[in-house]
This record gives sequence, C-alpha cells and structure tokens, in this order.
Amino acid sequence: MADTAYRMAFTAGALLLRESVLAAELYTRLGDWGTVRRELRTGNLLQIRTASAAERRGREVVQRLENLTPAQLSLLATGERREQAALVWLASCKRYRFIRDFATEIVREKFVRLDPHLTYDDFDIFFNRQAEWHTEVDRTEPSTRTKLRSTLFAMLREADILAAGDLIQPALLSPAVIRAIRADDPDQLAIFPVADGQLKEWRT
Repeated sequence: MADTAYRMAFTAGALLLRESVLAAELYTRLGDWGTVRRELRTGNLLQIRTASAAERRGREVVQRLENLTPAQLSLLATGERREQAALVWLASCKRYRFIRDFATEIVREKFVRLDPHLTYDDFDIFFNRQAEWHTEVDRTEPSTRTKLRSTLFAMLREADILAAGDLIQPALLSPAVIRAIRADDPDQLAIFPVADGQLKEWRT
C-alpha cells in the first residue's frame, strides 16, 4: 500500500537503479530484507567508500523496495532495463507520497495537456502548494528543498520519464510491468505519463 505520510528524505540517492536491481536479486535468494541490508553492507556490494554512507544507501534502497509485491520484485530482478527502471520508479512513488503526487498531479497532467516541458518552476509551485497543507513540507530548509528538487529531476531522467531538455516522454511499459502493477493496484499506473485512453486500457 502506498504510504500516506509526506516523508521528505529521498536525497540519499536518485533512482538507485543499479543498487535496487542488486538488492532485488539478493532478496529473491535470501527472502529477508534485514539479511539483504547486512549483505549489502558487509560485502560492500554498493561499492561505497565509507561504512556510514553504505549503510544509508542500503537502508534507502531496502525501504523503497519493501513496498513492491513479490511479482514486482521478481520482475525487477530479472527484467529488461526499461522494466527495471519503471519498477524502481514505482517503488519510489510508493515510498514517498510527495513523489507520487508530483508524478500524478504535475508530470502526468502536463503530459495530458500537451505541455511536455517540465521546469523547476513546476516543482516550486507544487512544493509551495503542499507546504500550505503539510507541515513536513513547510519545515523543509531551503537548501534541502533545492536538493530534493535536483534529486527528483534526476530520478525522472533515470526512469526514462524525462528526455533531453527535460521534456516529458510517454511511458512505454511492457505487458509484464503493466500486469504486475495492475494486480496490486491499477491506480498506481497513473504515476507514468500516458494519455487517458491508454491509462484506461492499462487499468482494465
């Protein structure tokens, strides 16, 4: 189930695709997230210099992936790169309501309105709007806000949602990804930029 809290701590890394695939592969063998975190840390599988940074990165990856279903995790471990990127984006949206709402209320809506250029102003307007209703957002320091914006745009690029020039491009989800998401919650498909008619087809 998607998280309802507005956590504002997703700057430990952008999409973390490579790390997420590695963690998913470990989980399919080990079947326990605590063990996965230990393996990532003790084996320095994330190839990070300091133990504290490795621990933080591993914790972030696991906290995102814990939100995926077994079918989604299996596809993440074995799928094609584009499928993996879509599923890691899904995991990020399920972990962070702020990201999910930005994806559905800003990114997809702009795409549907044929306004494909995503800008920092779009982020700032969304951020200020959420700050009026969510103290977690309102308490965010200006420097952290800048880092959150930079991280989120990097995630969108790595997830193949933003192309060169920060243009929103239509999502090309494989049938396997669509099935894996639809079986959990069809409404989650709205985190991807897609026309209304296509979204309706995916949901049914």
